[in-house]
Amino acid sequence: MNKQTKKIILKTKKQVFGDMLGNNASLFHGEGFEFAELREYIYGDDVRKIDWKTTAKLGKPFVKVYREERELNVVISTMLNGSTYFGTVRQKSDYMAELVALLGFAAVRNSDLFSYLNFADRLYHHSKPSKKLFAVSRETEYVVGFDPLGKEGDFRAWTDTIYNRVKKKSLLFLISDFVGDIDLRLLAKKHDLFVVMVRDRFEENPSALGYLRLVDTENGKSYEGDIGSSTIRNYREALRENDQKLYKQFKEQGIRYVKLFTDEDPMIKMMKAV
Repeated sequence: MNKQTKKIILKTKKQVFGDMLGNNASLFHGEGFEFAELREYIYGDDVRKIDWKTTAKLGKPFVKVYREERELNVVISTMLNGSTYFGTVRQKSDYMAELVALLGFAAVRNSDLFSYLNFADRLYHHSKPSKKLFAVSRETEYVVGFDPLGKEGDFRAWTDTIYNRVKKKSLLFLISDFVGDIDLRLLAKKHDLFVVMVRDRFEENPSALGYLRLVDTENGKSYEGDIGSSTIRNYREALRENDQKLYKQFKEQGIRYVKLFTDEDPMIKMMKAV
């Protein structure tokens, strides 16, 4: 295990198992319940649990009754494509490794099943569910050692792969910079979905750079030209439209999300968001 991995593991272990969480049972809370039966509405029942289709058919209100599950199935998936090989403070891919460790240890601390899936242009890794601390350390080491350079992100294949491979309803964390077209409707219907957007501040608010030669970290193609104010303005607008489209989808599908920057401590914002 290299020095960088050890540093991440020691930091996140201390945060999850130390004083930062206080007496909280877990960093996060999924639904933790599965459907058991339908029964007639009783005064005082939560109206949000009314089954409107059954109510309409039978002419009187019925509610869904759930039973608590013993454990959550926590699945963490990263999109480690070439664009994550960037960062002015830390590389986005390294920041994602810390998130995998943080969420993985939180799952194990709560006696939940943890598994990890990594994607880029194809599926590279899918671990078996585990409750062992060693499993979290192993997956963190994998993320740190993974080379995203030259790998183009295929968001459609990513979501299709997760949908087909993760059979059981899960608390599913998707970690990516989320630059590109992505449709999460199917996953949101099947799982309790949480999106973690990882960005670098310079990536969102770059300055004019002048005449440069740049290389695309996904496909290796080079670009040479003047990165002036008009180019930067068009870039910012394109990124804003990308994000507004995503936020609209999240709202419509009831998907929880948080945006994290590489200069932030992920633990603090995740505690507020999850």
